[in-house]
Amino acid sequence: MPTLTTEPLASIALDLSRWQFALTTLIHFSVVAVSIGLTFQVALMQTRWQRTGDEVWLRLTRYYAKAMLLCFGVGVVTGLIQTFQLGMNWAGFSRYAGDIFGAPLALEGLGAFFVESVFLGLWVFGWGRLGPRVHLACLWMVGIATGISAFAILTANTWMQGPRGYEIVDGKARVTDVWAIFFNVDVGLAFAHVILTALLTGCVVVLGIAAFHLLRGRDVDAFTRVARQACTIGLVVGTAGILAGHFQGVRAVERQPMKMAAAEALYTTASPAPLSLFAIGPLRSNPGEPKFNVKVPALLSLIDDFSVSSKVRGIDELQREAVAKNGPGNYIPNVPLLYWSFRIMIGMGTALVGLMALGLLLARRGRLATSRWFLRGAMVAVAAPFLAQIGGWVLREGGRQPWIIQGLLKTADGRSANVGAVAVAVSLVVFLTIYLGTVAMALRTMHHELADGLGPEPQDDDHGGGPEPGSGTPGDDRRHQDGRRSATADLALNY
Repeated sequence: MPTLTTEPLASIALDLSRWQFALTTLIHFSVVAVSIGLTFQVALMQTRWQRTGDEVWLRLTRYYAKAMLLCFGVGVVTGLIQTFQLGMNWAGFSRYAGDIFGAPLALEGLGAFFVESVFLGLWVFGWGRLGPRVHLACLWMVGIATGISAFAILTANTWMQGPRGYEIVDGKARVTDVWAIFFNVDVGLAFAHVILTALLTGCVVVLGIAAFHLLRGRDVDAFTRVARQACTIGLVVGTAGILAGHFQGVRAVERQPMKMAAAEALYTTASPAPLSLFAIGPLRSNPGEPKFNVKVPALLSLIDDFSVSSKVRGIDELQREAVAKNGPGNYIPNVPLLYWSFRIMIGMGTALVGLMALGLLLARRGRLATSRWFLRGAMVAVAAPFLAQIGGWVLREGGRQPWIIQGLLKTADGRSANVGAVAVAVSLVVFLTIYLGTVAMALRTMHHELADGLGPEPQDDDHGGGPEPGSGTPGDDRRHQDGRRSATADLALNY
């Protein structure tokens, strides 16, 4: 029986490490996107209650907050495990870029996460105890903290896409300009695109839940209102997100041309270059044209450089340049994976913007709650933002292969050399079991909590939990004005 050499085992360990980080990241990021989007939606619902005194918005706040808190809990579990892999499977990368990553990870973990946790706790347990404005401000602070957390992670990730503000000392990257790392065009575009996508995800989830109940005729007035809110915001942030993504792509053509050429399966340099809409056939190599390819002439040149005559470099030319610069090797990423990931991301994002526009049109005509085909479509569409996020992250991370840090450190050199394939396989199984089990439990709990709708409308004599108006502090009296004190103690008990 032939004996396995260390080289195949190292290759297996590398592949398993990449699969582990990819799968856990996709699950974690999907949960985080929902929590960011739902935080904004719930904060907006509570703001509308505070401004109008309409208790329907309070009930909606209480209702959707259950989903928001579940997502936060799952995000904490999946996020903590995520960081273990940097030391376990990617020690080479951690040693090389540890000084660069220290500041962003400290901002995310020691800064944003703790601020987020503190204010979320104040919001959950502050019902009936904090003044209404202070209580609402706590939830908005949670939203701001989640944004800062996303900014920190994207700063680190963007540095991997295009390193800057560094020097190499003793084989390790050292910071020379922290401002160049944190504040540049690529970080700004990545942050805008991710946040807008997360806000769109929150809108789709809110709309999908509302559609579920509108189809069953439950709490029609309340869910019609929140569905209209979701469609209005979703149309704005979805459109803005597509624009931010477009300019990200334009920047990537300049800084990571191989990624964008692979996303178009463009092997031969063209001037002008057509845009491939849909192709069937061999995409992994360059044997000729695919069997079926729908192309728009010159559109890729127009998108990339705002000119119908500009040249777009192909994979073959870029491969030759990479070999001349970095030495022999294969510098072409997985072309079919990037080609279809790019189209899934664009297709799902565009479809969601169209869904939001259609929902807003139906709402203006007073037909949102009665259009059953639209409501069914809104429920199915809940899967679309997650598919778009998967496509986007596969394109972003897979497109720079074989580099873990573009142009500096190859993925194969970033893994932990002393961690074998068996150890990685075991941890992969354990991590996925924890992740999938946690998500499954959260979904089951969410269904149990949300399936029955808003529930009975609270009655004044059932609220309790505080003194009657006129007794206690002046702050207590203010919380009783316009009926806004009602149901707050009950909400705290629900949590």
